[in-house]
Amino acid sequence: MPSNLPDAVLWSIPAFVLLTVVEMVSYRFHPDEDAAGYAAKDAVTSVTMGLGSLVFDLLWKLPIVAVYTAVHALTPLRVPVLWWTVPVMLLAQDFFYYWSHRGHHVIRILWACHVVHHSSRRFNLTTALRQPWTSLTVWPFYLPLIACGVHPAALAFCSSANLVYQFWVHTERIDKLPRPFEYVLNTPSHHRVHHASQGGYLDRNFGGILIVWDRLFGSFVPETERPVYGLTKNIDTYNPLRVATHEYAALARDLRAARGWRDRAGHVLRGPGWQPVQEAVPAGSAVSAAPAARTAERTTDAGRPEGRPAH
Repeated sequence: MPSNLPDAVLWSIPAFVLLTVVEMVSYRFHPDEDAAGYAAKDAVTSVTMGLGSLVFDLLWKLPIVAVYTAVHALTPLRVPVLWWTVPVMLLAQDFFYYWSHRGHHVIRILWACHVVHHSSRRFNLTTALRQPWTSLTVWPFYLPLIACGVHPAALAFCSSANLVYQFWVHTERIDKLPRPFEYVLNTPSHHRVHHASQGGYLDRNFGGILIVWDRLFGSFVPETERPVYGLTKNIDTYNPLRVATHEYAALARDLRAARGWRDRAGHVLRGPGWQPVQEAVPAGSAVSAAPAARTAERTTDAGRPEGRPAH
């Protein structure tokens, strides 16, 4: 039992606070008219979402730890916690984080959880704290690691280390780093692209610590124009409860209006902007024979353009 592994997130909270204060002060003394900067209500909402996520994560951990412990007990494999296995586990966790993160962008029921993190139109260190309250959707992506013998406590340490790393990439105060770092690591430049709402930037740069996964699997885009942050359809609220649940509410409305189980499955399992294609109007009908589905220019409550292909 690797009980000596620390919770990297809890240990890093003082650094989170200090760096956030430093960033706020930097905007006061060196303002940037092009940067989104800080807004008091937005920052308070982000911090509230972060504190709430700590509480809800404790609840979700109960069933998740039970499943992970059962799987770990069933597998004959064991990965010891040694000086050389920890970096390997961190690398493996980052790989599965990439697929979890990508899945949470292209499957709507998962996006309903992750959309919280993208709901701010600001991009600063408090944005990193804007975490979902329904993270129960994440655990299945890491089952292969548990099945391969990684102890649940070791996975928890790797996940917390990954989350701590990602804190500093939520800033506009750091420009591009030297090319070797930009090629291998997730950096503020790469993550600004990830949080942007422009069409060419949507659903790109999913990496946690490493950006090489995006380069390998075709989801990388460099930062070329200044990002516009937020959703393609912003929610215009600072209410933490609405921020946490607005996409679930939109999904419920779509499910109530769906015409059948196929459409319901599409709303849940397809992309955030997916809408069922309307049936073609018969020739000679009194209804205008407009195109069956005008999907290119409309948006849904999912905050995504309809009909946009998933990357």
